[in-house]
Amino acid sequence: MTRSFPRLGVVMLAFALSAQLTAQTTLFPKQTRKKPTSAAPVASQADLQSLRDLVAAQQKQIETQNQQVQQLQEQLHQVLDAVQQSNANTQKLQSGADQAQATATQAQQSAAEAERVATQASSAAAEAKTTASATDQTLVKRVQNAENNLKKVGPFAFSGDFRLRDEPFFGGPSDQSQVRNRERFRLRVNANAKLNDDINGGFTLASGDINDPISTNQTTNQFYSRKAIAIDKAFINYNPHQFKPLTLTGGKFAYPWYNTELTWDKDLNPEGVAQTLAFDFESLPVLKRIALVGFELPFSEVAGTSLANKSIVQSAVYGGQLQTAWQLSRWLKLSAYSGFYNYHNADPIALATAKASLKNPTTPFAGALPLNATGLQNSVLTTTATGIVTVNGQPVSTGIKNITNAQFASKFGLFDSIARFDIQTPNNRWPITLIGDYVQNTEACANLVNLQPAPANTSTSTFSQSVSAPCVSRDRRGYWAESRFGRAQEKGDWQFAYTRMFIEREAVMTAFNFSEIRQGSNVSQHRAEISYQALNNVQLAFTGYLGRPLNFGKTTPPEDILQRYQFDVVYKF
Repeated sequence: MTRSFPRLGVVMLAFALSAQLTAQTTLFPKQTRKKPTSAAPVASQADLQSLRDLVAAQQKQIETQNQQVQQLQEQLHQVLDAVQQSNANTQKLQSGADQAQATATQAQQSAAEAERVATQASSAAAEAKTTASATDQTLVKRVQNAENNLKKVGPFAFSGDFRLRDEPFFGGPSDQSQVRNRERFRLRVNANAKLNDDINGGFTLASGDINDPISTNQTTNQFYSRKAIAIDKAFINYNPHQFKPLTLTGGKFAYPWYNTELTWDKDLNPEGVAQTLAFDFESLPVLKRIALVGFELPFSEVAGTSLANKSIVQSAVYGGQLQTAWQLSRWLKLSAYSGFYNYHNADPIALATAKASLKNPTTPFAGALPLNATGLQNSVLTTTATGIVTVNGQPVSTGIKNITNAQFASKFGLFDSIARFDIQTPNNRWPITLIGDYVQNTEACANLVNLQPAPANTSTSTFSQSVSAPCVSRDRRGYWAESRFGRAQEKGDWQFAYTRMFIEREAVMTAFNFSEIRQGSNVSQHRAEISYQALNNVQLAFTGYLGRPLNFGKTTPPEDILQRYQFDVVYKF
């Protein structure tokens, strides 16, 4: 329908031109000449001239009209040519449109085919990626299996770590007795074995002073002497397949209960037996785990500590812990722990520490317990006698100096409550951990009634009693607040941590808690940590300790803050 409009215009233009020519022809008809009759009058000269003029005018008009007709014909030809060109262009456009439509259809079909091929390629790529991932995982597993096989000898699988540390001290007591810069190292080798489905066990060899239960560090200050390697763990676990929730442990083992270093140093491995009864509830929406842990840990068997009593005295820690785990939300987990540690007959610890203080602490095997920077911080009564002659009228051997007794003013029944929050962030490399620990000694100053007086009927040249610090029963609480951001597991990981500690004098047993702080109790302490996992098995770490003794009720200024910094390189194998 669109292509008929130009042709209709041409026809109408032709009709118009024809009508114009017809009108012009009618307006100026041809003149017919008639032969003069004999009767007609003879025309005059003037009439002839008028007739000639009229004929000339008509002739001129005809010529002009002929020129106009010729011009109109030329215009008509131009219009016809334009119409023909338009028709040709229209046909070309229509042909182009048809071709474009065909091309578009073909392109659409090609696009559909390309999409199909792309889908197939994507599926093939995904399948190839899955295959490659599975291949990578297989290779990784093969490498890990090969490494594990290399680490195995018989039923034992071996692992370990080595840590090199630079440790400067600044500040502290006014006599500068704590200012130093020392190099330390730690070496540990672990061997673990699974004998069958019910029994597994292992042992650990570690460096360090064998008389120091709360540190495996070896200080390079003993004239290049060989360094001791001792048994740090030796244990066996029994987990009967008939009742998997139960685990029985015996020997020298890692803690079966959860704790912070407010109460137990992380390098200490207790000795004795422990029982764990644990139930997992993965199907429950919130409560995920309940466990009960019990332990009986003997730590001393010595003769009586008085001149009059030489009977064997048994000492042990008895206790237990209730553990629960709660999944509060997809990203928040709460772990709660409530425990009780009862030190039965703790006085041999005071006596062993008092004996160790008589010798040079840098001498190997100086005593049953080493002398740390400040000794025990709990209140201790020490009784000494020199030049003893008789006891109850009987002569005894004499010595230059004899320690007759050392006793704690407190008993130690520690109620310990811990809450731990694990927060999962959108980035798996940056989890958040918050830990709070509160401990209270329920028997602070309870041993005052058992402190032994001077031996009766004893002849000595000198006799004295001294108390390291007055025992105040209200000084029985300890607080621990810890926060961690990040992790230290894989290459490139960072972790930042800060811990605040506040420990009153009788709150904990200071022979076994945190060895790195200013002192075990009666202390205000800060700790800051930065760890970077340079490789999967190499870690760089910095730890700063800032602490000083509490200054309750004293008129003297508080001691300057002791600054202790640790720069570590740790290699695991």
